[in-house]
Amino acid sequence: MANLVLSSPLKGWIAPLDETPDAVFAERMLGDGLAIDPLGSTLHAPCDARVIAVHATRHAVTLRADNGAEILMHVGLETVGLGGEGFEVHVQDGQAVKTGDKLISFDLDLLSQHAKSLITPVVITNPDAFRIVRREQDRVASVGDFLMELAPLDGAGATLTVVEGEVSREVIVPLQHGIHARPAARIAESARKFAAEVALVAVNRRASAKSPVGVMTLAIRHGDRISIVASGPDADFAVAAIVELIEGGMGESAALAPTASPAAVVEAVRPAPPSEPGLLRGVMAAPGLAIGQAVRLVSSDIVVAEAGAGAGHESAALQDALTLVRTRLEKAAANGDTARKAILGAHLAFLEDPELTASAHRLIADGKSAGFAWRRAVGGYVEALRGLGDRRLAERVDDLIDLERQVLRALSGDEDEARALPAGAILLADELLPSQLMGLEAGQVAGFCTAKGGPTSHVAILAAAMGIPALVAVGPGVLDVTEGASLILDAEGGSLRVGPDAAQLAAAQTAIAARHERKAAAKAAAHQESRTADGTRIEVFGNVGSLNDALAAAANGAEGSGLLRTEFLFLERETPPDEDEQARQYQAIASALDGRPLIIRTLDVGGDKAAPYLPIPAEENPALGLRGVRVSLWRPHLLKTQLRAILRVKPLGQCKIMVPMIASLDELRAVRAVLEEAKREMGITRRVELGVMIETPAAAVTADLIAAEADFLSIGTNDLTQYVLAMDRGNPELAARIDALHPAVLRMIAQTCAGAAKHHRWVGVCGGLASDLVAVPVLIGLGVTELSATAATVPEVKALVRALNVEACQVLARQALDLTSPEAVRDLCKAFQAPLFKTGVGA
Repeated sequence: MANLVLSSPLKGWIAPLDETPDAVFAERMLGDGLAIDPLGSTLHAPCDARVIAVHATRHAVTLRADNGAEILMHVGLETVGLGGEGFEVHVQDGQAVKTGDKLISFDLDLLSQHAKSLITPVVITNPDAFRIVRREQDRVASVGDFLMELAPLDGAGATLTVVEGEVSREVIVPLQHGIHARPAARIAESARKFAAEVALVAVNRRASAKSPVGVMTLAIRHGDRISIVASGPDADFAVAAIVELIEGGMGESAALAPTASPAAVVEAVRPAPPSEPGLLRGVMAAPGLAIGQAVRLVSSDIVVAEAGAGAGHESAALQDALTLVRTRLEKAAANGDTARKAILGAHLAFLEDPELTASAHRLIADGKSAGFAWRRAVGGYVEALRGLGDRRLAERVDDLIDLERQVLRALSGDEDEARALPAGAILLADELLPSQLMGLEAGQVAGFCTAKGGPTSHVAILAAAMGIPALVAVGPGVLDVTEGASLILDAEGGSLRVGPDAAQLAAAQTAIAARHERKAAAKAAAHQESRTADGTRIEVFGNVGSLNDALAAAANGAEGSGLLRTEFLFLERETPPDEDEQARQYQAIASALDGRPLIIRTLDVGGDKAAPYLPIPAEENPALGLRGVRVSLWRPHLLKTQLRAILRVKPLGQCKIMVPMIASLDELRAVRAVLEEAKREMGITRRVELGVMIETPAAAVTADLIAAEADFLSIGTNDLTQYVLAMDRGNPELAARIDALHPAVLRMIAQTCAGAAKHHRWVGVCGGLASDLVAVPVLIGLGVTELSATAATVPEVKALVRALNVEACQVLARQALDLTSPEAVRDLCKAFQAPLFKTGVGA
């Protein structure tokens, strides 16, 4: 790749970046470059490029050159505080520009009066891909004069090729579960923004990137090497955008990941034979225990005529039906939870698939009816997906069949009739479609059980989100169950008992009643202060990720929030939130907590959480790469903006700040330096508490050193466990073996508590272990004094805490540390709690 020459975007004195009176630029935290002290008042494009982003306050712009170099130009220092006053922008995000085109005009007089400095840094923000081999400085330059020359580093962009007008680039797919429905929909959404024809090529098979169903039929898996190819006026930018999207991981997190190992999925194809008469075995799709009666759910066939009534009439009818279904899906997505929105988003992408609709219209042109054409078009993709031999992709067939049915119903005007269900209905079906489950209220059914399906299907994800116990892949025997038969559905045990005897029913009823009784008692006492039976204060907080989460936590008796995951503001968008937007959101959540403490975790992206505007380079092991605090220090302007937004929350002091993925004291010091700078800028002199998350073994074993300067320590047991055990928590093969009650993890927690105690710092747990009732006594025995759990479990955690004696917990913890397996620890903890459950005082 040829070197790139940048011309001066401003008339002015060119100075070394070191002379910039701002540490972020002078210390090259954003990248290398030059600074210009302007004599002119218009910023111009230094090369042919495309606008990545114009800052909301109009004082800065970032371009991406044709070769991938990213150039940030920041007019003046601390000009963000002007709120856009004195600036006029001549371009918009995504616009292509030529060398010398006007980008931003500004009022020099106004800036000279209100800005810290007029000096304008010009910085290359992807120094991992380019280096400056020649530069001008210490002289006056006019617009268009030579500024600097960039050379790509070895390998940067080396895979970008152009053959016969088609641009292509290879990429290794980092997504743990390959390119299934949701990633395919994201790729299609991105590809449609470009005029170019874009395709994915895998093992000599090709599919349009604008067709999510076509992309899915490529059966692209984790680690596959694929090519992104494009032709057209903006082909290079299209390829770059899709590559960046795939390499970034697309935010495919554990929230929507499979809940069972591939072994369980294979088992879903060959369900275990019943071990005794009346007992059917399957695979858990969503946990729970339910008693009820069998309700057979059979979907009636939709009959369509093959011959059409004219191409014009049938095309219009299909378009009307697609519009009707699209409107319904958009309305349902707008009012749904996270899981429902993600699934409906994939359905909408299928509905807008250009290949799918084009196939239907070709059949209509051949004289077929709209219904016949739609069914045939969908059927082709259904067969393609079923024939891939990929269980996860085959489960997406349900989504296509669901859409086929919804559109056919809209075409006929014959909607599915709502069925009145008896109390305690346990639905039995061959398969259950997502729309059928979403059409039910959670309280309408006690559970469901299907002959087919898999634990990673969208129906399984929905069931878990709705709290409905569910089994899948039970086999055809479930269809032979008599309507109205008495059933016990034990999802965790993977069983459906048909016609249980009196003793079996009594045992199940007792277990369910005990659960309900404990939950009801805990709920009734949820707002009482959390103290152990011997008077030790143990704070029970709630983990939140949105305003609704905060309201739910407060309603369930949470005494504050021990973890606000701020990623909800940063993900699924093209540009980061500005300071004002963040401040409004943090204030709303703080107000919802009504003065209770709010611990805000700074941005934690990277690894399995990707943001499009943070093009983290492809990493062989993202879990060990740029994530957490490392990203914040890699892009300190984002960190500073977030810290300023937190400092604006009233009353000052309600919010504490927590830094994720700390591995050394130097990282904490770097964040504190940015925090102190923000405080000085805002005139804040009061101390603001700054703590750390203990998620790495390095942090745990040096907790005594970190606690000397951190105000508190909070243990993120999810990541700490995967790093201690060297097991990827996103790998379904290892899911069953990753247990935070492993003695090695408990020893790390013990060492953290001991190190913190040397400096009288408190230690909390905000990871999943704080919501695990079995683990609570051990954590208290190790020295943890704050537990931040999910909102739903807060009442039960508080009830359990009130039943505990700290000295007994300490004895339990010492015993647990000497065991050799997490199973042994769990057995010990269950035995410890058994007397509490018998007396009814446990949670």
